[in-house]
Formats: sequence, C-alpha cells, structure tokens
Amino acid sequence: MRLIGLAVVLSLSLILAPLIGEAQQTAGKVWHLGVLSPSTMPSEAARRQSPLIQKLNELGYVENRNLLMEYRYADGQIGRLAGLAIELVQLKVDAILTFSSPGVQAARKATGAIPIVFTGVSDPVGLGLVASLAHPGGNTTGVSTLLTGDLVGKQLQILKEVIPRVSRVATLWNPVNPGSAAGLKETEAVAPALGIRIVPVAMRTPGELDVAVATILRERSDALLVHPTAPMFEQRVRILDFALKNHLPTVSGIREFAAAGALMTYGPDLARDVRTAAIYLDKIFKGAKPADLPVEQTTQLDLVVNLKTAKALGLTIPQSLLVRADQVIE
Repeated sequence: MRLIGLAVVLSLSLILAPLIGEAQQTAGKVWHLGVLSPSTMPSEAARRQSPLIQKLNELGYVENRNLLMEYRYADGQIGRLAGLAIELVQLKVDAILTFSSPGVQAARKATGAIPIVFTGVSDPVGLGLVASLAHPGGNTTGVSTLLTGDLVGKQLQILKEVIPRVSRVATLWNPVNPGSAAGLKETEAVAPALGIRIVPVAMRTPGELDVAVATILRERSDALLVHPTAPMFEQRVRILDFALKNHLPTVSGIREFAAAGALMTYGPDLARDVRTAAIYLDKIFKGAKPADLPVEQTTQLDLVVNLKTAKALGLTIPQSLLVRADQVIE
C-alpha cells in the first residue's frame, strides 16, 4: 500500500510540476501592455483614474509593479497610427490595446503575432479584422459596436422628438475612418424615412475644424450629428462650443459628447467597453489565444440628455424622452 501511495504522489508531482512552475512564472512576470489610441493623451491623473487602469487593478495588475504601460497617442491624426503601432511592436509588448478601426488596422499591419484587443470598432468582420465574431482567428479580438441603421435612426429619431421641424442635419464624419464612412452610409439610408436630409461635412484632421464649421454655417442646417471618432472626439469641446453659439442642436453616439455640451447622445458606454477589454487582456496574459476569444458585441445602449444645453437652446425635452434617459445632465 505504501508503494502504491508513493507511486500516486510521484505521478501527481510529475503532472503538477509543470503547472506549478508555469503559475509561478506567470505570477512573477511583469506584463508589458501597449496602448494605441487615435486620441490626445490625457493627464497622468486622468490615466490613473481611467476605467482601463481601474479594471486592471481589480484583476491584480498594478502599474510599475507587475504591469508596464506604453502609451502611444495620435492626437486625432489617424495617419500617425501606423508609425506608433510599429513603435509598440519594436518594444516587444505582450499585447496591444487599441480604440478604433484604424488603430486595429495599423496594429495588424505591424504584427501578426502580438495579441491585439480592440474597442470602438463598428464592424470587425466587414472590415476583415476578424474571421467571425464567434471565431476571430488570428491575433485580434475585442469589443464591437455594430453601428447599424437602427442605431443611427434612433439618434435622428430622438432629435426629431425634440425638434419636429428638423429637416436638414449636418453630419461631421471622417472619410479616412472606415467605420465613419460606413456610418455615413447608414445615416443617409435611414434619414429620408424621417423626413431628414443629411449634409455630409468631412473632417480628417483637427486642422480641418475651421473649414468644417464654416461649411456647416454655409449649409444652414437645422441640427448637427457628430460621428464619435477621431478627430471629432478630440475636438468635441470646440465643436460643441461652436454648435451652442450658433444655436445648433447636436446629437452623437457616446455620452462624452453630452458631457461636453451636446443636446443628446445615444450609443454605447465607452467606459464599459474598455473594462470588458481589460478582462480580455487578463485572459490573454493567463494564456488564452485571441483567436479563441469571441468578439463581444455591445448590446446595451445609453440615452443621455443634457438639460442645461436644452435650456440654453430654448428647447423643451418631452417628458416621454426624459423617462427613457439613462442619464440626465442638469
């Protein structure tokens, strides 16, 4: 019996030794994460308080202890992403987190080996970033928000609820961003059913803002729809200051625009998506392959209403809309 017991112990030791060794190696490893963003770098304090860092902390990753962060920001200039992605690859990061379709494209072009996790991508299958949502394949996975006509139509619909007379809506979009281009097509497809004509106004870089707002004024639009992509996201405060001064009700797709002064937003919660991306990173650090992690598609969409902006514009938000709002800014 003793011999049998000893044999069992030895067998278990042989089986568990590699697993224990791997766990110890993982526990002692300092992970190197590259962050590739089309946006402008926030302050150090803002980065530490970001949903990404907070969620990574919850999962046991502490910056400068077992996690090193390499940030690369394009300042709203999508053309810079390719070079920034190469820099991260050269640093031999363990994974790359990126926040836009152009960001994923740049990262995938730079590496086919380093895991890439994304958020803020409207149609990863249509753009060829993954093979399918259920089975991404390759080195890329993440969180997708499919910007369908239903979503765009809802944004225009809530605008129409507040301003029934609205018929001409300027739309700020970025031709360089494939997600924005697809969004414009959807917008133009659903608008006629609501009695709305879309006036596309292109904005590729932050330097084109002055020309864009001049075009909006010249076109005499009733309202403004802003695609929540670079460089509009980075310039949202200036855009919304312009809109308010010119009595132009504005809608967009993420709550950060409402916080900056848009009348209303309807769409995904970026912070929630980033927290999900952090969970994906944790799984990858623990051995999961991006190819085996299904792309999560955002299904929860939030309506945010800015009553302060409504008052400044002399508009009354219907009670039926307020009771449906997930957040009301007063």
